[in-house]
Order: sequence, then structure tokens, then C-alpha cells
Amino acid sequence: MMEEERLDLRDLVTTDPAVCHGPACISGTRIPVAVVLHNLAAGLSSEEIRVGYPGLQPDDIRVAIAYAADLARERQLPLRDSA
Repeated sequence: MMEEERLDLRDLVTTDPAVCHGPACISGTRIPVAVVLHNLAAGLSSEEIRVGYPGLQPDDIRVAIAYAADLARERQLPLRDSA
């Protein structure tokens, strides 16, 4: 992805203690990023998630994935050895 095409998460993901008690949410919604990610992890398609959460736009799914990717770069969870 070219640099100018990168999503600016500061504009697309917000936190506000008055909205759902403060978790990262898709901007302009009350939909936590974690909810989108959990649905993706459960195998739902982007279209299925958007049916369940009509406030989501197609790019909002990409925003949630980009947010998770940024978090994964910053923090590593201990994993079991594959041996």
C-alpha cells in the first residue's frame, strides 16, 4: 500500500469514556473495533458483519484490521513454541 493510501487511524478510530465506556470504536459509531475483529476471527465476512452492524461502512472493516495490525506491531503476546 502506498504511503498516501495508508489509513490514518487517528481520524477513523476514536476513544471516548462516554461511548461504550471508552474502548476503541469506529469513528462516528458506537461499534467497538474489538467487536469487528471478533466477528472476523469467528469467520464472518465483511458483508455479514455490516448486515449485523448497519452503521459500518466497507472501509470500516479495513480500519479495524489496520488498527489490530498497528497494535500487533507494538506489542507481542507470549506464544507457545511450535516445536
